[in-house]
Amino acid sequence: MQVKLIDPSAFTPPYDRSLAAALAAEGADVELVTSDFTYGPVPEPQGYEVSLDFYRRITPRARRLGKALHHLPEMRRLRRKVESAPDPMVTHYQWLTMPRIDHRLISGRRPRVMTAHYILPPGPTAKQVSGARKVFGAMDVVIAHSRLGAGRLLGEVGLPEDQVRVIPHGAFDYLTRLPEEKPLPAELGEAPPEAPVVLFFGLLRPYKGIGVLIRAMEQLAVPAGEVAPELWIVGNPRMDLTEMVERSEKLNVKVRWLPRFIEDPEIPPIMRRADVLVLPYLDGEQSGVLYTGMAFSKAMVVSDVGGIGEVARDHRLAVTVEPGDADQLAAELSRLVLGERAEATRRKLEEGCRTAASGPFAWDAIARQTIGLYEELLA
Repeated sequence: MQVKLIDPSAFTPPYDRSLAAALAAEGADVELVTSDFTYGPVPEPQGYEVSLDFYRRITPRARRLGKALHHLPEMRRLRRKVESAPDPMVTHYQWLTMPRIDHRLISGRRPRVMTAHYILPPGPTAKQVSGARKVFGAMDVVIAHSRLGAGRLLGEVGLPEDQVRVIPHGAFDYLTRLPEEKPLPAELGEAPPEAPVVLFFGLLRPYKGIGVLIRAMEQLAVPAGEVAPELWIVGNPRMDLTEMVERSEKLNVKVRWLPRFIEDPEIPPIMRRADVLVLPYLDGEQSGVLYTGMAFSKAMVVSDVGGIGEVARDHRLAVTVEPGDADQLAAELSRLVLGERAEATRRKLEEGCRTAASGPFAWDAIARQTIGLYEELLA
């Protein structure tokens, strides 16, 4: 069976490449059709082929304009490539760069699958719902990573039941066994060994709720005799951080900022040093950070948004809080980093992560489910 995984803009290289490797390990002939990831190295192919068919002659500085000029011809070339490939073959789209146009350009001669990494914003407009219906409706099957996501595809987007499947997102366990790791970035300094570290990790965007996290940390009351926790905010900024940095400097806990892209070899020491990983998002369907924390068995506090809260509750691997509720977030962080029972509470969540990562969120299990879906479509 041939499988073409398609992510023209390389939006999610860790997911694309983890799935490709798992499918290949289960016997599929996999080609990942994508573009260069401009921020840093990506996992090496393991048993599958990578074709950088998109945006090959574009410099990083001119990427946005270049994509606009090259995208349509390259999508048409992808269509010809798909239609000329031998049977049996499945096309599996991870993202479409220009979805309102692209759904008209994909080949209808092969089974078409799409993973719905993001479905709709909260309270979507009629135009947004219509656009999602056209894109997802152009597929034979759409994969959601959670029951809640599947419910949105059925109820809000309006897809029929036989067009929607639920297959989990895998834990990013490849990060736990990299051939080479870098030491803890020097910019983070050296926290006292006994100081609990609360970590925010990932792209720094407005919807990630960093301001809510800072307000929650303002409320932590460190008992006399205890070492104060530290807050680390680590990731590539996509927003102005000036106001939040200034506010963080007034906290009674140490805040360390590392506002840049973090390469894979830098991730393990950061994750291992953290005691609690926090995802205070205001919106979101899934998050690669959740599945990175799962792989490293981190105690987590997450906002109850999208499928993130569903995974946390079902597998007892994270504490959930209402999005935007700084008071509730402060209370849960206090429970996990302050007091005599904090360590025992973290251990329960860590065990939930280990059980989940080796069970339903293991890539071999996910690959078997995905190949079963492909076989169903080919039949």
